[in-house]
Amino acid sequence: MANLVEIRNLKVQAKTDADRRVEIIRNVSFDIAEGEIVALIGESGSGKTTIALTLMGHTRPGCKISGGSVMLAGKDMANLPEKSLAALRGTEVAYVPQSAAAAFNPAQTIMDQVIEVVRIHKLMPIMEARTRAVELFRALALPNAETIGLRYPHQVSGGQLQRLSAAMALIGNPKLVIFDEPTTALDVTTQIEVLRAFKSVMKKGGLSGVYVSHDLAVVAQIADRIVVLKGGEIQEIGETAQILSSPVHPYTRQLVSAFKPTLRVTPSLTEQAARQPLLEVHNLSAGYGPSQSNGMPLALAVKSVDIRLEYGQNLGIIGESGCGKSTLARAIAGILPPASGHIIFDGKELAPSVHIRQRDELRKLQIVFQFADTALNPSKSIADILGRPLVFYHSMAKSQRQARIDELLDMVHLPRTVKYRRPGELSGGQKQRINLARALAAEPKLILCDEITSALDTVVATAIIDLLKELQRELGLSYIFISHDLSVVRAICDEIAVMYSGEKVEQMTPSDFGGPEGHPYSRLLYSSVPKLHPGWLDGLERDPELVSAFSKR
Repeated sequence: MANLVEIRNLKVQAKTDADRRVEIIRNVSFDIAEGEIVALIGESGSGKTTIALTLMGHTRPGCKISGGSVMLAGKDMANLPEKSLAALRGTEVAYVPQSAAAAFNPAQTIMDQVIEVVRIHKLMPIMEARTRAVELFRALALPNAETIGLRYPHQVSGGQLQRLSAAMALIGNPKLVIFDEPTTALDVTTQIEVLRAFKSVMKKGGLSGVYVSHDLAVVAQIADRIVVLKGGEIQEIGETAQILSSPVHPYTRQLVSAFKPTLRVTPSLTEQAARQPLLEVHNLSAGYGPSQSNGMPLALAVKSVDIRLEYGQNLGIIGESGCGKSTLARAIAGILPPASGHIIFDGKELAPSVHIRQRDELRKLQIVFQFADTALNPSKSIADILGRPLVFYHSMAKSQRQARIDELLDMVHLPRTVKYRRPGELSGGQKQRINLARALAAEPKLILCDEITSALDTVVATAIIDLLKELQRELGLSYIFISHDLSVVRAICDEIAVMYSGEKVEQMTPSDFGGPEGHPYSRLLYSSVPKLHPGWLDGLERDPELVSAFSKR
C-alpha cells in the first residue's frame, strides 16, 4: 500500500524566554499508509501535538520547523508558502481538536459552522454541502441528524459536540484527519460512543488518520500502528498489538505498566468494624441558582446523598459529567453551602459555609482541585504559595516557614530549589504536587481530591497516585477521590460510591464494582472502560436497554 504521509528527519525549534532557540523535535521519521491510522503517544511535552500540527504546515507561536520534510500526498507541508497551505487545510488535511467547545462559535448555528470550509474553498453548492453534512451526522451516530444542525453549540452535549467537530473536519473530504486528544474530556460512557463513531467513519471512508493521545487503552481501539515519543524523539514504532503485548523500549514498558494499577486491598470485616467514622454526610442536597419557595436551589445538582468515610480509608465518587460529583465535594468543603442535610466531621457537625467554619475545622479538611493552573496564583513564588497556609493555620514565623516548606517539598518529591520558581515554570505534574503540598501544609485529616489526575498523562497520573498512597501511609490521611477514571479509583479507594443524575445509586468495594448484582448504571460504567487490547471495542456488546436508559450523549 502506498504511503500518504512520509516524515523524514523532522526538526522543530522553540524560542525560550531568554530568546534562545532549543530543539523540541529531533530527527523524527515515520510513514502513514493510505487508509492507516497511526497513534502518537507519550507523556505531556513529548511532542505529540507539535508533530501532528506540522502535517498542516503549522507550528505554535514561538516555534518553527527547522529541518526535514513532511510530505503529504507528494507535497512538502514543511516548506510550502502560507497561501498554498491554506488551500490544503480542510481539503487535504483536517483537524479535530481536544476541546470541541472552544472550536465552535457560540453565536452561529452548528450547520453554518460545519459547512464553512465548503464555503471558503468553494468545494460544492451550499445545498449539496448541507445534504453532505446531514449524511455525516448520521454516520457519526448523532441524534436527529436532519435538525441538529439548526441548534447552537450550547444546545448539544459534549459528546455530540465532539462528533460535530469531526463532521466539520470531514466535510471537505480530506485525505488525512488529525485527532488531537478528542475524547480526553469525555466521561467513559460517552467516550465509547464517540470512538465507535470516529472509527466507523474513518474505516468506511478509507481515510488516513493521526490520533494523538496519552491513553493507551483508547489508542488500542482505533490505531493500526503506534509511535511512542518522549522528549521530542521516537522511542519505538510498532503494530498496535506488538506495542501493547511485547513493548521493546523501557519507556514503552513504563507506559503499558501504568495502565495496570494494583487493586487496593479491602480491609477485613474485623478491621472495618473497629474503624470509627471520620466523615458522615446525611441527606445532603445542593445546587445552583436562586432559592425556590421551599428553600431549595432552582437547579438541584445533588439530591439527598448519604456517605460515610472511616479514619484512614478512601472513598471514590464516580459518575459521568454532570452527575454531581464535584458539587458534592464543594458542599462538603463548604465552598457551596448545601441547601439541606448534615455534615459531621471528626465527631462534630460542620457549619454549611466555609466562611463560618472554625479555623481548625478548615485546617483538618482540605480540597485539591482538578486544574492546577487555575488553583495556583501565577504571580507568586512557590515559597509564597506554601507559606500562606503555614501562617494562616499555624502562625509560623518566617524562619520556621522556610524549614517547613523544604519538608513539604520533600514530601511531594520535588527539589527544594522549586520554591524560588513560579507556577508557570513548572510542568503539569509538578504543579499538582505543589497543590498537594499546599493541602499538606495545613496538616489535614481528610483531603478531597477533585479529578486531580484527569489533566495529567498516564505516567504522571500514576506517579501522583503512588505519592498519595505513600503520604497516606506516613501521615494517616483519608481521601475522597472524585474521578471519572475508574481504574484510578479502583487502585486507591476502599469503597466506591456511584452517582447518577445527582443521586448516589450504589456504594461497594472495588472488587464488587460492575458485578452482575450491581446497579444497572454501575454495570454500564464498568463495561465502558476501554481494555488494553485491540479489538475490544469491535467486540463490545452492551445491553441496549442500559445504554438507552442512561444515555445523555
